[in-house]
Amino acid sequence: MPIYEFVCNKCRKNFETFVLSASASSDVKCPACGSEDVTKRFSTFACRTGSSGPSFGGVSGSFGSGGCGGSSGFS
Repeated sequence: MPIYEFVCNKCRKNFETFVLSASASSDVKCPACGSEDVTKRFSTFACRTGSSGPSFGGVSGSFGSGGCGGSSGFS
């Protein structure tokens, strides 16, 4: 089950939840206020490909090269 990030359009809280499928996103409720008026957020991930390079959130490595798709962007 993938974890998706959402923002509540009523109370503006950010939260994460497990969602069985993309169509099940319509069943998501805000855990803070119970509103069903939520929006899926665009989220990114970091990958570690080496022991040198920048550090983001405690993860260091050579970002933009190696095992996460290279530095050429989308293909």
